[in-house]
Amino acid sequence: MQSAEFPRVEARIEAMCQKGCRSVRRAIELLEQGDELSETHGLTPEELRVLLVELKQIMAVYGETCRID
Repeated sequence: MQSAEFPRVEARIEAMCQKGCRSVRRAIELLEQGDELSETHGLTPEELRVLLVELKQIMAVYGETCRID
């Protein structure tokens, strides 16, 4: 499943990525711990799952470090 199938998720991913690499990595950590972020408020459990998977896929491109933020 891709975020394109979930318009609310796609918009939130774009907004989160605008905040930079470190911010997205921190968001992933918090979401994995079960925390809710202002950007995820109101999403269904399925939308949250898709959002987390998509964020991880995006960040996998950058490896373990954030060079520029």
